[in-house]
Amino acid sequence: MSRRRALLADETDWIANAANFSSFVFHSLSDLNWAGFYFHDGRELVVGPFQGKPACVRIHLGKGVCGTAAQTRETQIVRDVHEFPGHIACDSASQSEIVVPLVAPDGTLIGVWDVDSPVLARFDEEDAKGMQALCAVFIEAALPRAS
Repeated sequence: MSRRRALLADETDWIANAANFSSFVFHSLSDLNWAGFYFHDGRELVVGPFQGKPACVRIHLGKGVCGTAAQTRETQIVRDVHEFPGHIACDSASQSEIVVPLVAPDGTLIGVWDVDSPVLARFDEEDAKGMQALCAVFIEAALPRAS
């Protein structure tokens, strides 16, 4: 069993899994200053477990990088957050960002996985593939308990 699957395998609480998932990524990858979840409450995104400085609590769909990823249901790789129209700056040190939408197999929006870096152009397509694979493991573990 892979380390990422083992981290979530025996826990039945999806909030606990989200907390450990955030910590795992934050402490495993270099040059990060924030890693965490925003969960969709049916109207907007609400901050969930994360690692890093305090974050914006609520984000409307279509607003900022997280809201755009949630609305389009497409991973957003932002090389320079200052060039992203409507970027929401929760931490002024953030320079680049990657956001993966969390979507259930039936198309229901669960939320987004958000990772920030103080380094310009920190994230690329390889990071996107890796983050998407990690998020698939999280969704698989969370779905039976999230509803």
